[in-house]
Amino acid sequence: MEYSTLFLISFVAATILPVSSEATLYYYLREGLDPLLLLLFAGTGNTMGSVLNYLLGRKGTDYLIQKGKISPASLHRSEKFFGRWGGYSLLLSWLPIVGDPLTLVAGVLHYRLSSFILIVSIAKFGRYALIVLFF
Repeated sequence: MEYSTLFLISFVAATILPVSSEATLYYYLREGLDPLLLLLFAGTGNTMGSVLNYLLGRKGTDYLIQKGKISPASLHRSEKFFGRWGGYSLLLSWLPIVGDPLTLVAGVLHYRLSSFILIVSIAKFGRYALIVLFF
């Protein structure tokens, strides 16, 4: 149950909702759960949440702006940054505030999905691996 909870929280944390998957991971580490399984579930959930952002960017950007879920200014800044750094900018997808719009912009710009998943996985799993290693 704890692993699926971490997966779900990590998934939601990759969206625009303010949820802390790191705190949940840390809590479960303190509870003595298997660190490698925690890493697997947190990294997979967070990466899949970013894939959802990508798909929303690819198909629903206008809707998200219209509903106020993302500001045009934030989208513009992210597009500018992504335009300059390309796929390498996705290595920052783990960052709060900046990361979620970057994954959305990758979808808007139709960045190749296989490359997106690879780069975002490196960023997401890397962040969680550091938490596990330094616990």
